[in-house]
Amino acid sequence: MKLKLLGLAVLSFTVAGFAAKPSVDFKEHLGMQMWSLRDIAKTDVKASLDLVKSYGLKEVETAGLGNLTVEQYAAELKARDLVAVGAHAGYAALKKDLPGLIATAKTLGAKYLICPWIDHPKEGFTEELAHQVAADFNAWGKICREAGLRLGLHPHGFEFVATKAGNGETMFDIIARETAPENLCFEMDVFWVFHAGQDPVKLLKKYGDRWQLLHLKDIRKGAVTGLSTGSAPPTDNVPVGDGQIDWAALLRTSQEVGVKHYIIEDETPAPLQCIPASLKYLRALKL
Repeated sequence: MKLKLLGLAVLSFTVAGFAAKPSVDFKEHLGMQMWSLRDIAKTDVKASLDLVKSYGLKEVETAGLGNLTVEQYAAELKARDLVAVGAHAGYAALKKDLPGLIATAKTLGAKYLICPWIDHPKEGFTEELAHQVAADFNAWGKICREAGLRLGLHPHGFEFVATKAGNGETMFDIIARETAPENLCFEMDVFWVFHAGQDPVKLLKKYGDRWQLLHLKDIRKGAVTGLSTGSAPPTDNVPVGDGQIDWAALLRTSQEVGVKHYIIEDETPAPLQCIPASLKYLRALKL
């Protein structure tokens, strides 16, 4: 009997250990947000895609198409064996032409249509706007889902303003609570979350597998945080591994909660120097 119980215990431990193994290894799904190479893409989209390929990456997230049609852009991706996992489109653009953006994303082969910016009053992001945004995302997310896409929100920092409830709740919490998980997933931009005074690890745990994508960006040591402004000097951006973020803890947690895509978005003043440095750090990192 003792042997049987011991065998069951070992089996249970093995099964539990297997279940706990991350479904995605972040190193196998490193990608590039093409905004990082925007200065090059302004005049030569193909050269920007060539750079991504030279970095040994397979996944990209688009931020506009430059001077190419969507069909041309999709062809250039295919020619380089690159995959567009997501496409960015602002709140105003989604409101204006959701069907057109869905068609663009599908032509690119993207799985996610991500909103990285919500226009808001100068005085800040309001609760009224948070409720309206949630209602819109619910409706748009259902349409995207029916088209075979997932709608996502990339909080930019200003969504972490506290609500009037005074219990630590933020505008982002309102949006999360009032949207169905099947209609809206999230993409964490680590820089903007940290810049706004939030703990990225706690936020990952709070909303679990609603976090589907992660923007890998570090913040300069000594940079002021706790600012829900959604803006910062470019010099506050540094290569991944050079700043304030505890990447080992963050990436362990992101893998545990089910983040699927890990995308470098370089907004430093010198992306051509900083992107290789970020990749070197990430590829060498042991969790």
